[in-house]
This record gives sequence, C-alpha cells and structure tokens, in this order.
Amino acid sequence: MKNIFDLKIRGLRVLLFILFIHIPLLSQIAFDPDTVKSGKYDTGKMWTFEFPPYEYFKEVHGFEVTKEWFDDVRLSALRIPGCSASFVSGDGLIMTNNHCAGGVQRQVEREGEDLTKTGFYAATLEEERKIPNYNAEQLIFLKDVTQEVQDAISAGKDQKEKIELRDKKMKELKAQHEKETGLKCDVISYYNGSLFFVQGFRVYKDVRLVFKPEEQIGYFGGDPDNFTFPRYNLDCTFMRIYDEEGKPLKTENYFAWSKNGAEEGELVFTVGNPGSTNRLRTVAQLEYLRDITYRNFSFQSDKLYKKIEELKKINPEKAEYYESYRLGFSNGWKSLTSTYRALNDPYLFARKKNFENKMRDFVQADPDLKKQYGTVWSTIEKTRSEMRKVEPVISSFTTSATYSSRHLLIADALVYRATQMLLPEEKRDSMLKSDRYKQFLNNIYPDNFDALLEKEKLKLNLDFIKMNLGEKNQAAAILSGGKTTDEAAEYLSKNSPFTGRDAVKKLLELDPSELLAMDNPLIKYYVYAHKELPGLRDNQRAINAEENLAFGMVGQVLFNLYGTSVTPDANRTLRISDGLMTGYNYNGTVAPVFTSFYGLYDRFFSFRKKYPFNLPERWSTIPSDLDLSTPFNFVATNDIVGGNSGSPVINKNAEIIGLAFDGNIESLQGNFIYLPELNRTVAVDSRGMLEAIDKVYKAKRLAGELRSGKLN
Repeated sequence: MKNIFDLKIRGLRVLLFILFIHIPLLSQIAFDPDTVKSGKYDTGKMWTFEFPPYEYFKEVHGFEVTKEWFDDVRLSALRIPGCSASFVSGDGLIMTNNHCAGGVQRQVEREGEDLTKTGFYAATLEEERKIPNYNAEQLIFLKDVTQEVQDAISAGKDQKEKIELRDKKMKELKAQHEKETGLKCDVISYYNGSLFFVQGFRVYKDVRLVFKPEEQIGYFGGDPDNFTFPRYNLDCTFMRIYDEEGKPLKTENYFAWSKNGAEEGELVFTVGNPGSTNRLRTVAQLEYLRDITYRNFSFQSDKLYKKIEELKKINPEKAEYYESYRLGFSNGWKSLTSTYRALNDPYLFARKKNFENKMRDFVQADPDLKKQYGTVWSTIEKTRSEMRKVEPVISSFTTSATYSSRHLLIADALVYRATQMLLPEEKRDSMLKSDRYKQFLNNIYPDNFDALLEKEKLKLNLDFIKMNLGEKNQAAAILSGGKTTDEAAEYLSKNSPFTGRDAVKKLLELDPSELLAMDNPLIKYYVYAHKELPGLRDNQRAINAEENLAFGMVGQVLFNLYGTSVTPDANRTLRISDGLMTGYNYNGTVAPVFTSFYGLYDRFFSFRKKYPFNLPERWSTIPSDLDLSTPFNFVATNDIVGGNSGSPVINKNAEIIGLAFDGNIESLQGNFIYLPELNRTVAVDSRGMLEAIDKVYKAKRLAGELRSGKLN
C-alpha cells in the first residue's frame, strides 16, 4: 500500500509540475483571440497626485485616505537625477539606491580613495561630503492648465500650426508660473497629451553624502542576479540636504522609519518617478515597437552580449575587460530582450487589441464621438506604416557608442565633421565648437583598441544594416561589396584607414573635401548616409507630429471612457502605486516574500566566494551580533519601472518599510502591460538596512537618526 501511495503522490507531483511550468506558456496553446479580454489593471497602477485614487483605495483595500495623507506623502518624496528618493528624517536626511549614486561617489572621492571597494560613512556632520552640481527636487505645486493648452491647439489652422501653438503655450505657461511661484516649473501632459498640468518644484542644491555601502554588497550577485528574486542586495545610499545657511534642512514632511517592517499580505505603497511606459499605445504603435524598435534593440544587445561571452573564452587575458564592457549594457540587454519576447506573445497582444476595441466601440456608438474621433486609429496606422519606411534607414545610418564598431564610429564622426565644415560657419552644428566635442575627437581612437572585438562588432553591424536595409540596398552594398558578412568584416578591418591615433589625427587635418572623396567603403558609406539623413529626419519629424495630435485624441477618448480609473503612462512625474506583500510562482517553485542574511551567506559560500557572489571584507566574516534571520530583501505587487529606483516603500502610516531597487524578470513586460499575478517590485527591507547599518557598519549616528527621525 505504501508503494502504491508513493507512486500516486509522485504522479500527482509530476502532474502539478507539468501544469505549473505551463502556466506562463498558455499563450502558446491554441486560443481564440476574439474571446480574449483585457485585464482590469493591464494599464497599471501608477496613480498620479493630480488625481489621488481616494475611491479606489477605499473600495479595493478598505483604506480611507485623506488629502492631508496624500499631501504629506507627496512632500516627503523627491526626484533626483535619473532616480527617486525621499526624506527619512526631519533634519534633511534622504534615502535612495546605491546604484543611483555611482556618479555621486565619483564626484566626492578624494585622491587615493576607492569608495566602490570601501564604501563611505560620515560619522559626523562635518564629514558629510558636498556633491558638486547635484540637485534634489520636491513637488510642491500642481495646477491644471488643460483648457489653456487645448484652446491654443484649437486655434491652429492645420496640424503644423496646432503643434507650434501648443508648444508655444506650454513655454509661456512654464515661464509665467516660474515667475509667479519662484519655483522650477514643468508643463507636463497625461493621457497621450490630452491633459496638461503645471508642476512646480523646490530645488535643493546643497546635497551631501552620508552613507554608501561597498559596491559588492550593494550589487551582490551582479549581472546573473539582476532582475531576479530571491535577492540579497544592500542597495541603499543616504544623503542629506542642507539649507541656504549651510545647516541641515528642517522639514516637517518625511517618512518615519517603521519599527516592525511589513508582514506577508500587507498593503504597501511605492512613491517615485517612473520613467516611461507604452501601455496606452495603440495596437498599430505596439506592432511597430515589436517589428522595428524592439526588434532592433534586442538584435543588437543580444548578439553583442553573447559574442562578448565567447570572447572571454577566446581571449581570456582580457576577460575582465570584456566583463566590464558587457556589464555596461547588460541591464538593458535583459530589459530589451524580455520586452521584445513579451511583445511577440500573441495572447498578451490579444489583450491589448481587446482594450483598444472597447475604445473604438465606445466611439462608434456615439455619433458625435464618431465624428470627432472616428479616424484617429486609422491616422496612426497610416503614420506607423510610413515610419516603417523611414526609421530602419535612420537606424542603419546612425552609430551607437555601445554597439557600433570603432571603425564605424570613427568614419561617422569624421564624415559628419567634414560635411559640417563645408557649410558656412553660421550654419554649422554648434556642438562642433564645444570642448566636449573636441575631447571626443581627441579620444576617438582609444588606447585600448581591441582589433578582435571591433571586428566582431563590425560583423554584428553589417548584419544589422542588412536586416534594416535589405542585402540589395545601394547603401548596404557599399559596405558589404557583395561579400558574406564574415568576408566583408575581414576586408573592412584590414583596409580600415584608422590604423592608429596618429592616422586618425592626420585624417582630421585633411581638407574636408579631400576626406569626403576618399575611396574607402567606410568613408563612402557615411558620405552617403549624411546626404540622406537630413531629409529622413525631416520626414520622421513630420510623421511624428501628425501622429502626436492623433494620439492625444486617443487619450481624450480613453479619459472620456475610463476617467482616472485608468492611470496614464509613466513620464517621470511623481506617482504612487499600491501593492501587497506577496510571493509568486517561478521556475517550477515558489519565491518567498522575504529573504534573509542566511540566504546571503548561503549564496556566498555556495559559489565558493567567487565574483559576483563575493563579499566585501567587513561582510566576509559574519559579525557576531548580526541577526541572520532579519528580513533583507522582499517582493510586493507594486507597479514600478525604470526611474522608480530609490522609491520609498511605505505602509498605511506613511512609514518606511523598504526601498525599491529592482523588478523581477517577469516585470519587464510591464513596459506595455502590467500583470499583477507575475509583476513584482524588489526592495531592500527596512529591517535589513537598519541591521546592517547598526551591526556591520557600526554607523550608530545614522542608525539613531533613522530610528528617531532626527539628528542625535
């Protein structure tokens, strides 16, 4: 009986495993796209502070929120370069991610220091280091100016004039409100450019570094663990804002540190500045992103990522350099390739089509709406069709510092400069006169020129150009010369005129006409490209301008149908997102809500203390008083994207329970659709941060300030 029972249990486990691993692959099973329905939260939960979700929070979570609560949360949040941050004490202490402070670290480092390896802690106020040219912005003013902008648009006789009048009015409103308020003001739009608001920011310019951990604990697990969970990262940094008198800023609005953190199933919120999403795009726009934009991004990043891994084995003495180079774009590689795969998922696309059809049906059912909005989707279909003939060519003629071979980068730069020098001085690109451009030219041929890497990148570039232009295209033929990719790359590398820094310098000294007349495929290709690019870009701008107005009208339909129950796409404006502390199914198992320091050390020892699972010296021997069971990282269902890095995670009492620093790999499709069953925010737990700061770094002053909310 026991054996039979064991067999049944094993069979059940196998069945459950088969069902489980196929849940994410349901889109590959036959389904009727006409019956697929869009989800309630497909467009996400990035609520704006212009339209606080009072009723939603009450209806869904039973949480009755006051205006004072939203105001306090808004004023406690900050926007910093590229990331989010927040006040965490009444004495100007602010918190963000370690990975948001890489530039800060370089700016405050002193001779002989390497804060990447040592970290930084100011034990006294006097030791806090001022960060040059660094600002933090606090959103304190909001005003609806939709009517003024829409009136300006309506006064235009044609699309060109409508756009000109819109942009003019937005500039006027910005200047007017900056003068009236004394704040830095932005005029921003929501719902595809259908609603417009002035946002006014108080800008803090005296920001000083207080605490930053070593890179190896801040980014533990490196590239392999990026966009995954379970995670074990102390991805936090603390800075302080000072007032105009050079004293720590006194502020009433800040997030107090939670004493107990959050528990599984608890309601929590992220507050930050998500960068951009494409969730409200039309089907035609998403098809274009899938077929052109993300196809190109994914092709380049995926090919180069895999090629560099091969080169590490072919040329092991340069393995460290190759790894460093790859890390520079690995974050984008995961994001781009994952988004591209999701855009090719027919089931997810069917959900987007259903969402759009609901809007179309809404318009068709009302004669007045049909008259005003009936053609907007066909207009966008037309403009995207036109852009399919333009952008692939522009992409083929445009170089990238990351993906383009140095041979192409040099040829492009030399030809562009020579072309500009033939123009009258008043018509030349002003950038040519800048010190930054001169520095670029001086360093255009690097000291560490790697012939093997550059040839492999050249192969990638040739395939990319053929994919976008077609093998028989006149421009593509200039480079390929009718040869295979490998043959063409070999020929171009051997016959490159850029044999060294001196050779490039001599080419810069040539008469512009002489350089442009050179009989070399690399030069000839970019001579052709720079003749074509101005017209192509004019066409691109005209197409985008026409589409821009139509897309704004789609936003008006969306707002008429759903109001603010559908959140607008991310655009670096302050948002609040609700979520629950919940694990999820992944990789045939279940992810916990929390990780702990036990897990950190398990990973450290399991990988034999080798990079990227090695630890800084102060962590490599477990501190005797460190409570290894302390929650370290966690996941929640909050809706975040790039730009949310550094967002505080708070509870209903507006207390810090964590710090958002990443999403799981399943969240990357969040660029165009939000799936709460899979999407997770990954954050550092408030308890883990405090335990590390107190027990590992012995940063008693900082730990005391976090606990009390004031300087001790």
